[in-house]
Amino acid sequence: MTVPVYQNFIHGQFLANHSGEKFAVKNPATDEVIYEVEVADSHVQQAAIESAKAGFALWSAMAPIERSRVLHKAVSLLRERNNELAKIEVLDTGKPWQEAECVDIQTGADVIEYFAGLAPAQVGTQQPVGGDFFYTRKEPLGICAGIGAWNYPLQIACWKSGPALAAGNALIFKPSEETPLGAIKLAEIFIEAGVPAGVFNVVQGAAEVGQWLTTSPDIEKVSFTGEVGTGKKVMQSAASNLKEVTMELGGKSPLIVFEDADISQAISAAMLGNFYTQGEVCTNCTRVFVQRKVYDAFLAELKQRTEQNIIAGDPFDPNVNLGALISKQHHTLVMDYIAKGKAEGATVLTGGEALSPETAPNGYFVAPTVFIDCHDDMTIVKEEIFGPVMSVLVFDDEEEVIQRANNTHLGLAAGVFSKDIQRAHRVIHQLEAGICWINSYGNSPAEMPVGGYKQSGIGRENGIETLDQYTQTKSVYVGMSDIESPF
Repeated sequence: MTVPVYQNFIHGQFLANHSGEKFAVKNPATDEVIYEVEVADSHVQQAAIESAKAGFALWSAMAPIERSRVLHKAVSLLRERNNELAKIEVLDTGKPWQEAECVDIQTGADVIEYFAGLAPAQVGTQQPVGGDFFYTRKEPLGICAGIGAWNYPLQIACWKSGPALAAGNALIFKPSEETPLGAIKLAEIFIEAGVPAGVFNVVQGAAEVGQWLTTSPDIEKVSFTGEVGTGKKVMQSAASNLKEVTMELGGKSPLIVFEDADISQAISAAMLGNFYTQGEVCTNCTRVFVQRKVYDAFLAELKQRTEQNIIAGDPFDPNVNLGALISKQHHTLVMDYIAKGKAEGATVLTGGEALSPETAPNGYFVAPTVFIDCHDDMTIVKEEIFGPVMSVLVFDDEEEVIQRANNTHLGLAAGVFSKDIQRAHRVIHQLEAGICWINSYGNSPAEMPVGGYKQSGIGRENGIETLDQYTQTKSVYVGMSDIESPF
């Protein structure tokens, strides 16, 4: 069967490469090739840079309020095409329709809308110094690069393009080679909304294309979402010409459930933070610490709800709430972690095996898995798995659990459940994580900055401060009096 072939999207239109190289994209729920994509060879790369230079010249010269109006048009188009775009995300990622339809596109549109509103609000300062004065200007960086991950393809493209474009930059975006189509659709929407050609270009490929973006002397900043090891390589490459970097990397985040917590609510958070998007979320609370007094009750309800309420199968079935993992390779990786957990002495409370649902028998499914009898030194407790695998640990007192929760080189997210609001704040303030929740988990509105401590990231995405990370400050000193000179 012939499948569609997509080219790179450069300067408002598709551009063929010269090498002829392309790669196939599979639907994770069926193991079938659904389309192919051309790799951005040197011809495409050079065209992307020249296009971005031209686009930046036009876009950065526009008044911020004009940029805002154009971006608001793009937001309207995203919302109008929600279901069409959600279908692409389901086919590319294997996640359930019930998630993509109400989260992926809508939250991406929210972010562009938020930054579109902030675009005209950026201001400089003015201060007198003696008889003279100086003022500052917020100016765009120039050409920026975004490198996306495969778990929330379109949302991540929006998260990176929203602040970059609102500040007046051009952005060259490389989606994951696992999920490349959503970014192309976003690029088409930007053009339709009136964003000048070249302001948002999409280049396709794997690590080699990412390496070009991180070393190109024409690119001023790289924003990367992905795993820690790749992030370190991106940062090393960016250092070659002192690019600015923003990185949202992996996590092994703790959820702490105190004995006075609403246990059912805490279990809802733990299940969301481990099984939503089949566990492929970097902020997931894969280490669930439960205070000893409520440990047994927590496990009983968790087991019941996991076994009764989770439905795996065809992601387009609106009743399905557990989709397929992104690839066969990743499926093998997750199953290897589960085997390692068993070998190291953890007990499987539920799950622990691969699935082959009747409605999607060839997909890369893993049963929602909960390990108990875990200790802090186990591989499954220390390393990010990025699948539907939860480790539940017991603790006795506050000081102990804070120390254990922080005993990791990662620090992306953390959560606390307690009805004692003083304790909740006291504990959350001591947790070494950049995104924290009290009596909630996973919510990430456009207004809230997100990013990691330690090796989980650099810089922030979303929130007001992110706009500043896509600008540079120019200071202008104005002489109002005669120059005092010894010459």
